[in-house]
Amino acid sequence: MIKFTPILLAILYAVAMYHFSAWRTRKELDARSTELADPRLKAMTDRLARALDLDRVRVHIYEIDPVNGLAAPDGRIFITRGFYRKFQQGEVTAEELASVIAHELGHVALGHSRRRMIDFSGQNALRTALAMVLSRFLPGIGVLIANGLTTLLAARLSRGDEYEADAYAAALLTKAGIGIAPQISLFEKLEALTQSRAGVVPAWLMSHPKTAERIAALEKLDARWRNQVT
Repeated sequence: MIKFTPILLAILYAVAMYHFSAWRTRKELDARSTELADPRLKAMTDRLARALDLDRVRVHIYEIDPVNGLAAPDGRIFITRGFYRKFQQGEVTAEELASVIAHELGHVALGHSRRRMIDFSGQNALRTALAMVLSRFLPGIGVLIANGLTTLLAARLSRGDEYEADAYAAALLTKAGIGIAPQISLFEKLEALTQSRAGVVPAWLMSHPKTAERIAALEKLDARWRNQVT
C-alpha cells in the first residue's frame, strides 16, 4: 500500500483540483461578464443559431483586455472586452468575430471545454506523481523533467482540440452562409491583434497550431467540400 501512496495522493489531488478549478472559473466568469447586446453581432449569431436549429446563440463579454475567445466548462461562450473593442474600432469585422464564436461553439459541442478542465487536473496529478517518482532517482532535476513532459503532453492535446474546433467552425460558417473566408482573414490578423510571439516559441510547445498550418487545413477542407458538391 505504501508504494502506491504517491499515485493515490495524485489522484485525490486531481479530483480536488478539478472541482476547485471549475468553481473558481465559474465564479470569475460570473463576476466579470455580461451578456453581449450588439445588433450587428446579433445578426451573425442569429445565422449561426439557425444553422444549428437553435432559438439563439448567447455570447457573453468577459471584462479583460487580452484579445481572446473562450468556452466555459458549463457551455457558455465568451469573447473578451479587448476582442470586442477591436470590433468596435473596425479592426475586426462582424463576420470575423462570428468565426471566433463558431470556433468556441465547436469546443463546447466537441466536449473540449469540460475535458480541458479534467485534463488540466489530470496533468497536475501526473506532474505531481512523476515528480515524486523521478526525484527519487534524479534528485534536483526530477521535477524539471516531470514539468517538461506534462507541458509537452498538454500542448499536443490542446493543438489537436484547436484543429477540431477550426473544422467544426468552418462547417458551421459554411452552413450559415458566411463561409470560411472570415475565418482565414482573422487568422491572418490574429498574431498582430494578440501581439503573439509565435515566431519565437517552438510550434511543438505552443498550445495553438501555427497560423499558416491552421489556414492550410481550412483551405484543404474547403477544397474537399467543393469537390464533393461538384
